[in-house]
Amino acid sequence: MKILFLGDIIGKGGRKAVSRYLPGLQQHFQPDFTIANGENSAGGFGLTRSVYSEMKFHHIDIITSGNHIWDKKEVMGMFQDFHDILRPANYPPGVPGSGCGIFTSEQSTQTIAVLNLIGRTFMGGSYDCPFRTADALLESLPSEIKTIFVDFHAEATSEKLAMLHYLAGRVSAIVGTHTHIQTADERIFKGTAYLTDAGMCGSFHSIIGMSEASIMPRFLQGMPTKLEVQTSDTALMGVFIETDEQGKAIHIERIASIEQRHQP
Repeated sequence: MKILFLGDIIGKGGRKAVSRYLPGLQQHFQPDFTIANGENSAGGFGLTRSVYSEMKFHHIDIITSGNHIWDKKEVMGMFQDFHDILRPANYPPGVPGSGCGIFTSEQSTQTIAVLNLIGRTFMGGSYDCPFRTADALLESLPSEIKTIFVDFHAEATSEKLAMLHYLAGRVSAIVGTHTHIQTADERIFKGTAYLTDAGMCGSFHSIIGMSEASIMPRFLQGMPTKLEVQTSDTALMGVFIETDEQGKAIHIERIASIEQRHQP
């Protein structure tokens, strides 16, 4: 199976990057599934119906998320209408939505399970244990599901690496999201493809997708400011993964399509 995964899509800048680069990547890699983290895709915070429709137009099959998925109120109803949107599975019981889904490719009829988890180190929130949640989800999957992809939305690199060692050999791939900074540590470990963070889709010459003007006062004066998405240039970051018939990873390739623009 061929899987193309896009790091966090940051507002209009990220959607511009998807529009510019994704069609060529899909033509090149011919993925069975395109997955993207969309928790920041609407104005930099959350997901809306119109943005969801835009992502589907670009043939994004599955949308994962993280702690910002709740930032737009309309997402509550979207979980009922669209089963290809996932939120972290280790939210406490009773939270709307699902953190695990089984999907079949329209192109190849292949089937994949996608798990969405959130870390607890430096993340705030009252989340259940992502490791034990992963155990429970894997036990619940039908035995015929061989390819299992995990989006681990977490801050600490140590927690992400711990998840690799915990799930190695039991899932096909673990890709980290949340920091918006792509790491250069892709590997295959015991049949599991891994990348600590896929990076982001958005403005490369920004501060994790946001404008310098809106962020710098927070650092210089400690003042709360409204964050604004930067759209002056585009970058798409992610990863391509290929598995064998048993769901074991056989190839991982980091992707960074960046608009080359001189910054004075």
